[in-house]
Amino acid sequence: MSHAIRGLEQTLGAALFLREGRSVRLTSDGRTLMRHVERGFGELQLGIGSVLAQAPRLLRVHSAPSFAAQWLLPRLRRLLKEVEGLEVRLAAGTDYARFLPSDECDVDIVYGMPSPDFHGAAMHQNLIVLPLGTEVITPLCAPALAPDIRTPRDLLRHTLIESETKRVRWPAWFAANGHIAPEPRGPRFDRSFLSLSAAADELGVALESTRLAERELASGRLVRPLRDVCEDVVYTGHWLVFPRSMRYSQPLVVFVGWLATELGLELDLEALDGPAD
Repeated sequence: MSHAIRGLEQTLGAALFLREGRSVRLTSDGRTLMRHVERGFGELQLGIGSVLAQAPRLLRVHSAPSFAAQWLLPRLRRLLKEVEGLEVRLAAGTDYARFLPSDECDVDIVYGMPSPDFHGAAMHQNLIVLPLGTEVITPLCAPALAPDIRTPRDLLRHTLIESETKRVRWPAWFAANGHIAPEPRGPRFDRSFLSLSAAADELGVALESTRLAERELASGRLVRPLRDVCEDVVYTGHWLVFPRSMRYSQPLVVFVGWLATELGLELDLEALDGPAD
C-alpha cells in the first residue's frame, strides 16, 4: 500500500500525506483528492446497485422428476408472482446433484435422504440436508373403480400398478394392513407421475403419495378408496439439499421460505449458521 501511495504522489507531483513518526495525516492536496474519490466511489456504488436491481435473481433448481412435475411445477407461477425479479431454472433427474461447477445447480430436491457415500464424506459435511415433511402413501384409483374397493382385501381382485422406484411399495403396505401382497402382475412404471396418470386413466390402482397426487385428488380424477379404512404408510420421501456456502444467497433464502410456507413446515436457515458437523 505504501508503495502505491508513493507512486501516486510521484505521478501527481504533490504530497498527499504528512508522515509524523508512526502516524500520518492528509495534506491539503490529499483532502481535495479524497473528496473527489469519495464522490467517485459513491457513484460507483449507485451504479452497481442499479445493475443489481435490474438483473434477474437466478435460482438453479434440480429436482426429482415426479416432485418437479406433480408438486413444484403447478406452483411455480405462484412463486414467480410472489417474488418479483426471481428467475428459476428447473431441471429434473433421478441423479443427485454433486454441486460441481459443471452441474449448474444451486439447490436439489431429492427423493430419499442422500448418503455420504454418494457425495463423498468431505463434500457431504459441507451440505445442508433438510427433510421436506412427511408424505402419506395410500391406494389411489379413478372414481369408477372406487365402489368395488371397500377393504384392503378387495384390492386383490384389482390390477395393482407398480411404482418400481418407490421406497414404499405394495408388499410393505399390505403387511401394514395384515395381508400378504399378491405377485406383481400389473403395469410397472419407473416414475410416480406415470403411475398416477395410469391410475387416473383406469389402468388400475396405484400406491402413491397424496402430496404428489394433490392436483388429481383436488380435481376428482383420483380418489382414496380406503380412506379412514386402511393403515396408510407415512414417511419422509423428499429432502432439500444445498451447499452450506449457499445459505446466505437471497434467491435460495426466498425459495426455502416459500417451500416452508407451501408445505406447512418450519425451515429456519438462521439456525444453520454454525459450522458443519
